[in-house]
Amino acid sequence: MGDVSPRNRAEGSAVSRTPSGESCVGITIPVPEPLAGTLEALRASFGDPMAALVPPHITLITTTPASDWDATIRHVRGVARRQEPFLVRLHGTGSFRPISPVVFLRLEAGFEECVGLHSRLQTGPLERDLAFDFHPHVTVAHDVSDAAMDHAMRELAGFESAFEVRTMGLYEHVPTGLWTLREELILGEDTDRSQTAPG
Repeated sequence: MGDVSPRNRAEGSAVSRTPSGESCVGITIPVPEPLAGTLEALRASFGDPMAALVPPHITLITTTPASDWDATIRHVRGVARRQEPFLVRLHGTGSFRPISPVVFLRLEAGFEECVGLHSRLQTGPLERDLAFDFHPHVTVAHDVSDAAMDHAMRELAGFESAFEVRTMGLYEHVPTGLWTLREELILGEDTDRSQTAPG
């Protein structure tokens, strides 16, 4: 779900649907400023054309069909309400090569919290079997040359930073192939404290 981002927000309420009539859902944790700007610049320096389009984030739920949107929102709100804010500490790099051409920053702290969130979110109306195990990360290079990925691995091997996770974004796929932010959910708060995005 690499193209999920607030910058890809689209006007209107129409959504793309699977042949069975289901819309597609994605859920991410945003990386806050000023760290997000730093990581965006680094990603651009490795030649990644998505750097300007995809703000840094941690994907919790990748593109997942949802046949009942109301049930999906209730489910995601319930998971968010039961999760207290937590610390993410990024340290060092990893890669999904050769399976996927991705270099990422590792989660030294917050990994288990993200796995727990993913496990709870990927149930009920969002339950499905995944081809690969969930591995929370922040992408810093995707689908660039091997030399650029090697450079990213070396350049950020000693990178370290931290931020507090207080929100997660619930997105819906739109016909253009981009994503619209439906709701920003505040962790550990009642649903009336969450911020519904205009649509």
